[in-house]
Amino acid sequence: MTAPERRPKAAGFAIAALARWVGFLCLWLVIIGTELPDLLVGATAAAVATWTSLRLLPAATAWLRPVALARLVLRFVWQSAVAGVDVARRALDPALPLRTGFVRCPTRLVPSPARNTFCMIASLLPGTLPAGSDGDRTLVVHCLDVGQDVPAQMAEEEAMFVAALGGSTVDD
Repeated sequence: MTAPERRPKAAGFAIAALARWVGFLCLWLVIIGTELPDLLVGATAAAVATWTSLRLLPAATAWLRPVALARLVLRFVWQSAVAGVDVARRALDPALPLRTGFVRCPTRLVPSPARNTFCMIASLLPGTLPAGSDGDRTLVVHCLDVGQDVPAQMAEEEAMFVAALGGSTVDD
């Protein structure tokens, strides 16, 4: 491998390491505070946490797409508000009965940390809860209304999630 071939990989690793270190340091500052002695300990703890995280989950070659990530975040906030209102209406209005159940939703995401992250995000939306999988390509989702098109909603969420990750997490 020549030096120019190694440079992009090394730069990607450095960016990933720096991003993780900053994230861990921010977490430390939120929990502990910003006094100088605490900051020095926090910087060291963040470095150890970064090293450990890179050993346990190596830096990926995929890059986040900021515009697609912003769309995903905005959609998530909007969907959370809309779904929260819908859940509250269903809970408080006896004319809107709950029709809970499980729905199978096809997925393009292979079993991976990316798929686990997608399921975690989907679980935060009121009214749906990924409860497992039925094979490699099907998620089992618990929902409050089996009459809604939950597979289409999950497919739309998944498409936005994959776009934010640069499309590198699927196995077509």
